[in-house]
Amino acid sequence: MPAITVDDVLVLPRLPRLAATTAYRPVRRLVTAPSGYEGEGFPVRRAFAGVPLTELDPFIHLDQMGEVDYAPGEPKGTPWHPHRGFETVTYIIDGIFEHQDSHGGGGTITDGDTQWMTAGAGLLHIEAPPEHLVMSGGLFHGLQLWVNLPRAAKMNPPRYQDIRGRESALLTTPDGGALLRVIAGEVAGHTGPGSTHTPITVTHVTVQPGAEVELPWRSDFNALVYVLAGRGTVGAERRPVHTGQLAVHGPGDALRFAADQRQEAATPALEVYVMGGQPIREPVAHYGPFVMNTRAELVQAFEDYQAGRLGVIPAHRTPHTGGAGPRPS
Repeated sequence: MPAITVDDVLVLPRLPRLAATTAYRPVRRLVTAPSGYEGEGFPVRRAFAGVPLTELDPFIHLDQMGEVDYAPGEPKGTPWHPHRGFETVTYIIDGIFEHQDSHGGGGTITDGDTQWMTAGAGLLHIEAPPEHLVMSGGLFHGLQLWVNLPRAAKMNPPRYQDIRGRESALLTTPDGGALLRVIAGEVAGHTGPGSTHTPITVTHVTVQPGAEVELPWRSDFNALVYVLAGRGTVGAERRPVHTGQLAVHGPGDALRFAADQRQEAATPALEVYVMGGQPIREPVAHYGPFVMNTRAELVQAFEDYQAGRLGVIPAHRTPHTGGAGPRPS
């Protein structure tokens, strides 16, 4: 699980040591993500399954894609599909994904990169492994987070943020036992490159065996810690967690999580994806690829999609033109 690493974490800025009076957040809910399949059949873990939207707000959905080592010919993506009313944040830890939309946008993301797509008023989108990866096979692992948009921004024009892994803010703990990659928002005065409509923070943290992280966290944000790999503890009460579990935290000023001293050989460290944001506190009407405020807006989104108002598949990608056009580039 390389993502972005450094040769010597001790040269990085460090988190502050927190006061003894710090209110560490307890774990309100601990859930284990069920497994399923997405798109053309790639395996995912549904990280938010069973958690009320009120506890996730401003987030909607999180899929852990893989970790899977594909044989030649096995890598899969998604077919063309619509989006409206929210943002997709796709973070690639291992492997390569290419994307293209009906507005002409597209690009490639690989180890440690993030593709931040604000669907806004709507578009059609496809994500797929490049042809060379389909032919060769290989390791693939990533995350896709859905971030809600406030009512005032739901019909904004679509846009992309192409965030390279090297742009993430990097820092460590006072003892150098963890590496934090800040993708969006702010951690202890260090700001990630992602631009957000609602105040949020997203960070990927690697915690070495036996190390602990005490992470200052805005008291007006919710706090979600998802375990990508490894074993450890989370919360003020140090509850045990393992791969595929999500810890929803209660109120407080800081998060605490630690890696077990002994880890499995395949997962030598604890890897967590930490998310939090200021709740939007608006009604949510969510169905399939649309996240709106009312049922009437959902109906309108489906009608607009069926009428082609969210865009059309580029001609070179449609079956009646030969269909064997290049994958997104």
